[in-house]
Amino acid sequence: MQLWFSSTQNAVAGYMKYRGVRVVVGSPICEPDNLSVTLHELETDTRLARERLIFFGAGLQLMQVYATRGDYSIVSIGSQPTWDPCTWPMIVEKNASLRAQLHRAKNKGVYVEELSAEQAPHEKSLRNMLFEWLSTHGLPPLSFTADPVLFDQLHDRRVFVAKRERDDEIMAFLVATPVPARHGWFIEQWPRSRLAPNGTTHLLVDAAMRAFAVSGAKYATLGLAPLTHYDRNPAKGARLSEPWWLRLMFHKARAHGQRFYNFEGLEMFKASLRPMTWEPMFAIAQGKRFAPRMLRAIAGVFAGTLPELFVTRGIISSAAQEWQQLRSRTDQGH
Repeated sequence: MQLWFSSTQNAVAGYMKYRGVRVVVGSPICEPDNLSVTLHELETDTRLARERLIFFGAGLQLMQVYATRGDYSIVSIGSQPTWDPCTWPMIVEKNASLRAQLHRAKNKGVYVEELSAEQAPHEKSLRNMLFEWLSTHGLPPLSFTADPVLFDQLHDRRVFVAKRERDDEIMAFLVATPVPARHGWFIEQWPRSRLAPNGTTHLLVDAAMRAFAVSGAKYATLGLAPLTHYDRNPAKGARLSEPWWLRLMFHKARAHGQRFYNFEGLEMFKASLRPMTWEPMFAIAQGKRFAPRMLRAIAGVFAGTLPELFVTRGIISSAAQEWQQLRSRTDQGH
């Protein structure tokens, strides 16, 4: 990922490029009062580079800025769950099903501790677990969301690990990234071992939320749940530009894409943590209409390669997993 800095060095935006399109992750980080100036400078810089601009995973604030303009198009891409960490203990206390998940892991001898930024990069088991976890999914790693290089860039992040008491083996881990503009944290990864007991990830989130609260954080999120059913009309009064082909593609992805990406499973897990709110998320693209090339650019930066090649690899990987499962069931039958 590349970083763009404003001329005064008081604003930054992370982005990746794909064939002349600059895809910015979320919104630029800056003081709220400087947002308009920052966006103008970012747009100018993008134009001078002869590139086009997309914001992916933009929130309501950025959507409202561009909703009044006619030179950008806006599409809804899902929602993200949010919490105030200070209220987390009350959420746990009021929800028996959430407490049950926590007790399942604790009863199996799982406990959580936080690693320092110096310790985490040297834990080879974390990298191995991430690769193991990625290998069980139909899609190859998404370069935006599951980059192992992350372990070399932990100076401002927090890492929590779930361990088994009897041998201190790591069962799962969680990585949280600061969100300075909202005085909070974004939990961006939570891989787990196949041997991790049920409730292990819930226990990790519980420990992280309580640690965030102690540090005075006011906000926490587990990030985007793509195409979620929650808050499906999130932008009342907004000028959304969702062409028929995109709506059809999203519907097909939700209905038939489970072998590649567990939309429903991810959504259900996040919902089981009883979020306080579900915030709508958007893709905001330069141009009056959201064009296919913009979707292709988003797919390209997430895949880190040609989208067609990425999908082909996903199909092959998924087919191989299904074949192995079929052989396993057949062997067990004999």
